[in-house]
This record gives sequence, structure tokens and C-alpha cells, in this order.
Amino acid sequence: MKINQQKLPRHVAIIMDGNGTWAKRRGLPRNRGHRQGALALKDIMLHAAKLGLEYLTVFAFSTENWKRPREEVEYLMNLPKEFFSEHEEDIVLENIRLRWIGSRERLSEEVIQEIARLEEKTKDNQGLVFTLAFNYGGRDEIVHAANELLKTGKEINEQEFNNFLYSNFLPDVDLLIRTSNQQRISNFLLWKLAYSELYFTKTLWPDFKPKDLGKAIREYQRRERRFGGIK
Repeated sequence: MKINQQKLPRHVAIIMDGNGTWAKRRGLPRNRGHRQGALALKDIMLHAAKLGLEYLTVFAFSTENWKRPREEVEYLMNLPKEFFSEHEEDIVLENIRLRWIGSRERLSEEVIQEIARLEEKTKDNQGLVFTLAFNYGGRDEIVHAANELLKTGKEINEQEFNNFLYSNFLPDVDLLIRTSNQQRISNFLLWKLAYSELYFTKTLWPDFKPKDLGKAIREYQRRERRFGGIK
């Protein structure tokens, strides 16, 4: 089955799970799994751009991931800089706009500045909006937004609240994909997932290919979305 270009999800979000399992099954260090996962991400990002998706958001590092071994955390902290350094030319050529959501706390200035540099460089690009959720947690985002909104003295309503989210520029998620046979949302984009279609696959993230993204989108297109109403 071909993808129906008239029924593409506007916003696809992905929880990229299974890097460690991929490495363990091959007798490799966990960081090799993260490296392979970054290569998979490059292919999915570029394919999403070619498909004509408007928004792709990926969960790269959560506020809970600081609990992992120090060596792994240090590797993950350097991975965004390495990823964007290697693929900056592709991002620009494919007219992709880079965005970042998450907390700046505990991040190095080097990481913050590198992401900010690419956000600035790609701000006028009109293609896929590729958002990296890095040092991100859904509850942290909601608490942050609530505190910022309270400072304004404005009445709290859904629109005003959304304006203070890290993800305020993103539309609601249409399709959430999670790899590695895990069936939970793990504190990801809690506000934006209210009416998302959820798609779970046994495929480990490093093995997730453009054809797997196509399979998820075709499944999405078979579903009937009612948003609480009756059709």
C-alpha cells in the first residue's frame, strides 16, 4: 500500500527506544547502540522531509535519563553536537528547520550554543520542522509553563497555558510512534498527546527504517479519528 499524501499526519512524534538492547544483543557497549540510533535518526529525518511531513519531534534525552551511568550520560550529552556537525549540510539542503524543546538546566553551554546556532541558521527554512526533545520531561514542561503563566497574572485557559510550553510552536501530535515493543508514553509531550494515535512496534530504534515509518503512517491512515465526537 502506498501512503496517501492527502492524509499525512501533520505532526509525528517518536520515542526512540531500544538502543541499549540493540547493542546488548550484539555484545557491544551501550554507546554503540546510541551511535547506531543516531544513524537511524538521520535516515528517518531526511525521509520525513521528503515525504512532506510538517513536523517531526523525537525524544532524545529525558529529564530522567540523568540517572543512567555517568559514561553513558556524557556520551549522550555530546551526541547532538556530533549529529548536527555530521548532518548539517543535509539539514540545510532539505530545507529542514531545527528546533529544540527542554530545560537548559544541567546542560553545558557548548551544547546549548550549538543547538542555538543551528536553530538560528535554519530559522527561515520552510520544510520539515525537526524538533529535538533534549533534557525534556512532560511534567517538567507543564510545571514550567504553569509557573511562567502565574507570573503574568493572566487568566489560565488552554490557549494561554499552551503559549508558555516549551513546545508552544508545535501543533498537537497526530501520531506517536514508540519502538522496542514498549507500550507507554514515558513523560513525553503530555499536553500535546491528548488525542494522538499511538503506534507501537517491536523494531528496535537502530533497526527502524524509512519503510517502518511508512508502515506506521499507513496504519494511522486506516484509523478513524473522532476527537470525542461521533461520526
